[in-house]
Amino acid sequence: MPPPTDDTGGPPPRRLEHVLRSETPHVLGALVRRFGRFELAEDAVQEALIVASTQWPAKGVPEDPRSWLIRVGYRKMIDLLRSEQAAHRREQDAARADPVLVDPARPGPAVVDHDDSLRLLLLCCHPALSEVSQVALTLRAVGGLTTAEIAHAYGTTEATMGTRISRAKQTLRKAGARFELRDEDDVAGRVSTVMRVLYLIFNEGYTATGGDRLTRTDLTTEAIRLARMLHDLLPADTEASGLLALMLLTDARHAARTDPDAELVVLPEQDRTRWDEGMLTEGLELIERAWAHERVGPYQLQAAVAATHVQARTAAETDWPQIAALYLWLERLQPTAPVRLSRTVAVAHAFGPRRGLALLEQLDRDHRLSEDPLVAQRAHAVRAHLLDQLGEHDRAVEEFRAAGALTDNETERRYLCRRSRRPAPEG
Repeated sequence: MPPPTDDTGGPPPRRLEHVLRSETPHVLGALVRRFGRFELAEDAVQEALIVASTQWPAKGVPEDPRSWLIRVGYRKMIDLLRSEQAAHRREQDAARADPVLVDPARPGPAVVDHDDSLRLLLLCCHPALSEVSQVALTLRAVGGLTTAEIAHAYGTTEATMGTRISRAKQTLRKAGARFELRDEDDVAGRVSTVMRVLYLIFNEGYTATGGDRLTRTDLTTEAIRLARMLHDLLPADTEASGLLALMLLTDARHAARTDPDAELVVLPEQDRTRWDEGMLTEGLELIERAWAHERVGPYQLQAAVAATHVQARTAAETDWPQIAALYLWLERLQPTAPVRLSRTVAVAHAFGPRRGLALLEQLDRDHRLSEDPLVAQRAHAVRAHLLDQLGEHDRAVEEFRAAGALTDNETERRYLCRRSRRPAPEG
């Protein structure tokens, strides 16, 4: 049966976009492995994608789109390299020696290494790059997002994001970053960086730093897709499994996080029938398999927390002592401000708001959570909720207002403002 088409006889736009985006890292990886020039290879891939988006709607997607794109990308790469006089002779000889560069429609397999996508992820997360640049380059090179899409997601201009990505490419070049992984390279450390970058992308999408929407589904979807790719490339890595499980179990609640008026609905008040059963099932299966191994890492522990939440039929049935214990374990592995604050919330639910508030005040004295830019807004919000539960409503109002002043997300701000105006319960 032929694939579905649009009105022009070509593939429907969504399928075309999906094919192009999913093949981008494979094509880019093949070119970088072949030529060793990341910044030029990325330009060549973009030109190949333009050719495909022009021809495929009319002619249909080729039987082997990856090979087609690689052949066109090779030709574009040769054109770009020929414009550089220093590399002219070497790359001209390579072009003459490679017959697949002659005709993009010519049949025959292109050289593709299954590890190219992993190597490309590792290259985008090179230690010479800042965390922000790692995120931007990963979304651009591996995710296939346009510069405008990345800029919009992170609340900056296309020109600013374009400059950031361009500088990241130049940094890789100056650092002599190679596509091949040398024996002395800390591959495990680089994979850990990749997971952190994907985690950051997902978190920014799940609760956007700014804007009038609570979530950026384009980012959460892309983070899950890339985490799934990483899991497929490293099936024995339990932390890669844990990261994917965490994303699935968290994003499964997406539809229930806002009401019909786009207002925030906190977890205890969510309609659990709106949670995505397919994502929940897949996430639970992933964490169950990963948990069977002796070694447990931070992403597995966070996924275990998410699993504990979603396995409760109601908010009241949530096993908060189990969650508090998991966060204590996680804090020993990863003593960060977000983890400490999350343990505070779990302790408050498990053992009462007074004990939770005491722990929050202790952690605030020891680690200055209320001044930490990573968690200051949430620390005020948590303190406000605990004070409200303890009947200290005037102090709670002050904390709700302080939390609202620290967020640029309009949905969060409206929720916190509503809480600050809510009258104290009688009695």
